[in-house]
Amino acid sequence: MKMSGINLLFLAVLSVFVSLLADAYDPNPLQDFCVAVNDTDAAVLVNGKICKDPKTVTADDFYHTGLNKPGEIISQYGTKVSLVFINQLAGLNTLGISIVRIDFAVGGVNPPHSHPHASEILLCTEGTLYAGFISSNPSNPGDKNRLFAKILNPGDVFVFPKGLIHFQYNLGNETAAAIASLNSQNPGVVTLSKSVFGSDPPVLPEALVKGFQLDIEVVRHLQSLTWIGNG
Repeated sequence: MKMSGINLLFLAVLSVFVSLLADAYDPNPLQDFCVAVNDTDAAVLVNGKICKDPKTVTADDFYHTGLNKPGEIISQYGTKVSLVFINQLAGLNTLGISIVRIDFAVGGVNPPHSHPHASEILLCTEGTLYAGFISSNPSNPGDKNRLFAKILNPGDVFVFPKGLIHFQYNLGNETAAAIASLNSQNPGVVTLSKSVFGSDPPVLPEALVKGFQLDIEVVRHLQSLTWIGNG
């Protein structure tokens, strides 16, 4: 039996809608809110956190201050990432959103990293940033991964797709800053350099020699360094 054009259109729209539901990053909450609380006597856990009794929830559970102030830059990367994830703002629990401020010294970099649980949208608020992400491996192993990058000035926005390696670098002659929003209460962060060369226990050097096509002395030197995450 042949299907009419209207039926085909309906099925196409339905399939798109179902795929959007299947790809949701954080499950939609079934209650108005679930403020996280460190109370092991509580009975309900949502997204790995215990729900605070709704009767005791206040406006302060949904409030955070300080992103208007530059963070203190002490890391070797020349950057400071000020997080507002679920551990900093309990009211984010089950809501699927978070926000960060990133401050850059001159020449500072938010090193290549990925967020396994979230996409990110970044707004440059100060200075000049070189920002970009790298595509996943192409189907042909011999083809190169693609770099998508732009130079950002205040007011410019750039998007980093979920799970892809991305970075920001201050290429200006003065400090820079950005605000980024992510579609997860706990996006997760995987800093490539720290993960590969700073794991505990360390990766077998011979595996990294082969995987990165480096001399073993270089690998051992990199593994001897103190690596930190983005922050």
